[in-house]
Amino acid sequence: MTVMALDAAALEQLISAAVAAPSIHNTQPWHYRLLPETSTLEVRAVRGRSLPTTDPQGRALHISVGAAVLNLRTAARHLGWAPEVRLLPDPGEPDLLADIRLDMSSPIELPSTKELYDAIWHRHTIRSPFTGPPVPAAVLAELVEAAHTEETTLYLPDREETDRLLHLTAEAERQNTTDAARSRESRSWIQGPGAEPYGIPAAALGPQDRAGHLPMRDFSAIRPAEHLPPAAFETEPRIAVLATEHDRPVDWLRTGLALEHVLLRATVHGVRASLLHQAMEWPYLRWATRDAHHGPAYVQMLIRLGYGPEGAPTPRLPLSEVLDTTA
Repeated sequence: MTVMALDAAALEQLISAAVAAPSIHNTQPWHYRLLPETSTLEVRAVRGRSLPTTDPQGRALHISVGAAVLNLRTAARHLGWAPEVRLLPDPGEPDLLADIRLDMSSPIELPSTKELYDAIWHRHTIRSPFTGPPVPAAVLAELVEAAHTEETTLYLPDREETDRLLHLTAEAERQNTTDAARSRESRSWIQGPGAEPYGIPAAALGPQDRAGHLPMRDFSAIRPAEHLPPAAFETEPRIAVLATEHDRPVDWLRTGLALEHVLLRATVHGVRASLLHQAMEWPYLRWATRDAHHGPAYVQMLIRLGYGPEGAPTPRLPLSEVLDTTA
């Protein structure tokens, strides 16, 4: 391996890829700092773009940042580096969630690296009904393996377990829309005219399920949602469960890496995804999502998979507001 320089053009590509990651309510709770003397990028939490009511422990914030780290690692590999990623590198700095050293080149680039890098720019969460055939078993197996490479578990519940998880999600969604503090916080992140490029675009809110079988999130906390008429969603949704062995901040970060790895691999195959996070926001409902057949795992995310439109890009903060290059 040889030493590689980190120039301005490469830095822009890296950060552009990182900020394309999904984040809860599109809060984009990350900031990057370049340490030029060691060619290291620090990834820090921005607590001012957190959700203190919905996410008091910062679990979803860590997952969001972990997804950005996966994109950053993928872009670095695509550009020829052998990135060294450390999660929670300094116990004395709790807001320093990761750092990535970029000084050595990689001798090879795997074909999957380019596929995943290209998928970064086409991965968009969609909340509309899925159409088309079921996701093939071979593709689902690839998603399971993608999660495994990030030290997490992705499993595919059967129909009975899926119905149980959707019931818990529906109960969480009901509580989200009736809890005054949570509904107020959720509505506050819906973008209005001339808003900053973070938060939830009104066009991305999505309809509710006419049949009431699939509990889609209503960010406006008004049922039925006023922005779009109800729609017919799939009657047998394919849900995947992302879980970790432990439930520490480092596991939340690994969840973010795994989540984005799964989403990018799905995008490579034209599979779309939306995230069912509602039950994760209520501790007793999140605990109830555990399946004894899969051991003492902690459920971190439910992912709905299927075929549908690519979806529209979500606004992102400009690089000048998320990157600090001062030594």
